[in-house]
Amino acid sequence: MKKIILTDKAPAPIGPYSQAILVENTLYTSGQIALNPKTMELILEDIETETKQVMNNLKAVLDAADMTFENVVKATIFIMNMGEFARINSVYSTFFDEATSPARETVQVASLPLGVNVEISMIAVK
Repeated sequence: MKKIILTDKAPAPIGPYSQAILVENTLYTSGQIALNPKTMELILEDIETETKQVMNNLKAVLDAADMTFENVVKATIFIMNMGEFARINSVYSTFFDEATSPARETVQVASLPLGVNVEISMIAVK
């Protein structure tokens, strides 16, 4: 049985999807972009600020499922420019303990929703 996870501390879905789905002890998050959850405006000042907003949105979804970044076992990062990888990674890494970081892939894509530069999704397990 799946449980829909929804919090007003992360951006509301802008299409036919959920912020996350919990199946037994496994949480599957939808990709998050740098939308401010209160105003639904994009935060695109620079790649570090954008990435931090994405991670804060994911934190809110994890919190709503009574999980933390310690529960994350897999992350997928979609980026527009692989040249920004180091800057994105420097922000991303502050949310994890390096010794227990999740598995991850980073993929450069041709386009992302609303013209953002980074989108991240995660799988977490209690």
